Amino acid sequence: GSRTVVLLLRILSEKHGFNLVTSDIHNKTRLTKNEQMELIKNVSTAEQPYLFTRHVHFLNFSRFGGDQPVYINIIRDPVNRFLSNYFFRRFGDWRGEQNHMIRTPSMRQEERYLDINVCILENYPECSNPRLFYIIPYFCGQHPRCREPGEWALERAKLNVNENFLLVGILEELEDVLLLLERFLPHYFKDVLSIYKNPEHRKLGNLTVTVKKTVPSPEAIQILYQRMRYEYEFYYYVKEQFHLLKRKFGLKSHIRKPRPRPEFFIPSPLETEEPIDDEEDDEKWLEDIYKR
Repeated sequence: GSRTVVLLLRILSEKHGFNLVTSDIHNKTRLTKNEQMELIKNVSTAEQPYLFTRHVHFLNFSRFGGDQPVYINIIRDPVNRFLSNYFFRRFGDWRGEQNHMIRTPSMRQEERYLDINVCILENYPECSNPRLFYIIPYFCGQHPRCREPGEWALERAKLNVNENFLLVGILEELEDVLLLLERFLPHYFKDVLSIYKNPEHRKLGNLTVTVKKTVPSPEAIQILYQRMRYEYEFYYYVKEQFHLLKRKFGLKSHIRKPRPRPEFFIPSPLETEEPIDDEEDDEKWLEDIYKR
């Protein structure tokens, strides 16, 4: 998902003339206090209009006396995210010839070809907590407890979504995410959906598909669900908020047959059939978001 969006952003930055910086730091999501201050300074003093992308756990700019930026993010089904990452680390995607042969070159061969079912059922570190507690820390923040699977990190992540993010979208509904981004931030995202649907872009997008993915057994999937219960509670919370936002702006959700879920899951979010009537002015609502 992130590779698809960054590809779109590169096209949009040239089309609309904004500064796009995509960090080349990919594996450092937790920062020291000095590293946080340095990153906040760099983002806060950048020449506008400016859009910055990086895989990093939430940074509270106001804690260091800075103005909070406009945060946007996209998440996906936790099990699908885990599986995509598992195979991408081993075999990469189609962007380069024989790319899968050089992806994570330091990985031992027995690890590279480790069967996904063995990894899950035999509780290898890569397929168990805390490695499976992945999405929530991005929204919870830099506090050490944000990396501990539990209610504290979950609730803090929900709070940050509500108070500090303009939009958190769902990858499975990417076209609706793009429509809302175009509505909220037109200088950056005008015409994004037509670019995304362009056959040439689709051809490029196909190169970012992870190769050699296989589906785990139902037993292994069920174990993943149990291990990722907090991730799923957060995912369905975000999905519900996203659907409410879509309703506010008159977008309809395309209802798919829901995947069977274990009984510990929270109820399914509202599926939007029709726009709701809301007398609150949409532009006023957006102004309130920016004032936070």
